[in-house]
Amino acid sequence: MSNDDKLKVRQTVSKKKAFKELTIIRDTIFWIDVVGEGQNENAIFARPFNKKEAFPQKLTDKKYNIKNHFHGYGGKSYKCINFENNFYLIWIDQLTKAVWFQIFKEVASNDGIQNKYLDSVQEPRQLSKSIEGNFDSSFVISQKKFLYGICEINNRDYLFSLNLKKTKQDIHRIKKFKNFAGELSSNNSASLLSWVEWDSPYMPWEKNDLFFAQIDLDGEIQKIKKFSHKLINTKKNVSFFQPFWISETLLVCSEDSSGWWNLLFLDVSEIENIFIKKRVERNLIEYGVPQWVSGITLFSGTIKNLFCLAKKENSLVVEQYKDLEFVKQFFTPFTSISDFCVFRKKVILKGYGSDFLGIVLEIDFAEKVLSNFSQQINVDHIKDCSKPEAFWFKGFEDQATHSFLYKPLVQNFRKPPLLVRAHSGPTSFFDGSYNSEVQYWTSKGFFVAEVNYGGSSGFGKAYRERLNDKWGIVDSYDCKALALELIKLNLVDSDKVAIFGNSAGGLTALNCLLYGPIFTAAICKYPVIDLKDMHYNTHRFEKDYLNSLVGNYAKNYDDYINRSPINQINKIKKPILLFHGKKDKVISYKQTLKIKEILIKNNKYSEVIFFDNEGHGFKNIENKEVVMQKSQEFLKNALNI
Repeated sequence: MSNDDKLKVRQTVSKKKAFKELTIIRDTIFWIDVVGEGQNENAIFARPFNKKEAFPQKLTDKKYNIKNHFHGYGGKSYKCINFENNFYLIWIDQLTKAVWFQIFKEVASNDGIQNKYLDSVQEPRQLSKSIEGNFDSSFVISQKKFLYGICEINNRDYLFSLNLKKTKQDIHRIKKFKNFAGELSSNNSASLLSWVEWDSPYMPWEKNDLFFAQIDLDGEIQKIKKFSHKLINTKKNVSFFQPFWISETLLVCSEDSSGWWNLLFLDVSEIENIFIKKRVERNLIEYGVPQWVSGITLFSGTIKNLFCLAKKENSLVVEQYKDLEFVKQFFTPFTSISDFCVFRKKVILKGYGSDFLGIVLEIDFAEKVLSNFSQQINVDHIKDCSKPEAFWFKGFEDQATHSFLYKPLVQNFRKPPLLVRAHSGPTSFFDGSYNSEVQYWTSKGFFVAEVNYGGSSGFGKAYRERLNDKWGIVDSYDCKALALELIKLNLVDSDKVAIFGNSAGGLTALNCLLYGPIFTAAICKYPVIDLKDMHYNTHRFEKDYLNSLVGNYAKNYDDYINRSPINQINKIKKPILLFHGKKDKVISYKQTLKIKEILIKNNKYSEVIFFDNEGHGFKNIENKEVVMQKSQEFLKNALNI
């Protein structure tokens, strides 16, 4: 790899991830950013809304590692609540394994100080004792100043409360859930709580239940009611997404009983008589995503001004509702959006595009707003960028299957080599957002294809369920089918086709090498290679994941063996390059270590590289440069370039 190539890689991977976990309360936005040199110390910052040049105020002065490890994948790690005209800031600190709390108020006047917008009313206080477990940040505060939340201890979830007037207290466990719970929320008075629960053998996007609880003046639960309705979930498995209160008695969520995550408005005036106030059924639109992490927000606001984020094919739109009636939709230039938050008519979000990195968008809907956001935001587009083109092809059982194609930026070959990418998850998807590795290869003359194989999200429930019982079959078949289609269209060199896959995508990629002569080589990071080992040793959240992807372990034991690359490695005679971090807690590097000798012995040009300081997903810039350098050398030999 030349110095110029190293510079390109470093430039695209070393940008600071500013504005993580955005929130807006009144005229102030909050976010998390790294402080110091390492990744283990961060802080919560604030600045005025829509004043991007304002100097950020650091709110948490002590040393904290503010992070969420709930259910293994975590999510949002703090919450700011507008309570009694103050800002109640609650966060999860991994250094003390505890919940912390601080109160702020708006500065009356800056008195010439331009970088202070909030004053501390109360110094930071450690609310809870340390626990051997994990907290979620979906906190709720009651009028009696009790803090409610959900925690995970000894492989079980609990609803708990803490007294905001005390410090370093034992958590008060109010309810022991049968298994998993999440997405805690409440009405303004916190007299009503809501959450979702799920249990074996389902993942939360396959089947969960929506619960409501009535809280008495002493902070204890009076009644609990599970929502059930003949039009929704009485006779079928349904997934509810982000129950969110828009008034004292009205709640919005999305549910997928129609085959798409659509909007549902519920009236909870009487907990014993919850009824549907309004239901929005629209095909080809998703108001939900798989709940890998907690705190994902697609709805925000109140009944007077509710804003919803919707995925329509390859586009993301923001919809506005007033008194439950649709008002207007606003088109965005974004391929993905995170940190969607609304306060009154002020909207903030972080948007990503196919040719730009994450930008913070702040819009005040009290003013005139264009229906197309791209006309009113300034974006620093990345030059020399290959734009994704949506491409549908016939996949498994001739079903229409989605992909993104990236054409080479330079003509270095008579016909370009093809790099097929299989996403991780596998219940995930490619959204066309800018990816530095994709752009690196297109700048070298490669044709890159990202496959949203059967089982991917964002295309409806039926598309997502194509992978049920068929992981290792449908996904690999779809990757093969796309490669054959691009060869048939004379777009790529049929003798130079490689497949890439990370994590679950690694299983897909390695199984693809068993599909005849189509794929010449594979490059994988921290791949799943042993389904039997995954069944016994994966972390709690994914303990039942394979039930839907492969089937019941006892009844489908042969499938677990036959679809595991570790048991097929002697049959693969093609070059393979593997990378794995020794701190990986999701997929042990020892699985990759088991096949290292066989791989290198049987397959020319094959190599296995371990990183001592990496986990599941590489962070270190120098290691990323090694990955690109080794990958380039590997493809040069394996594809005879």
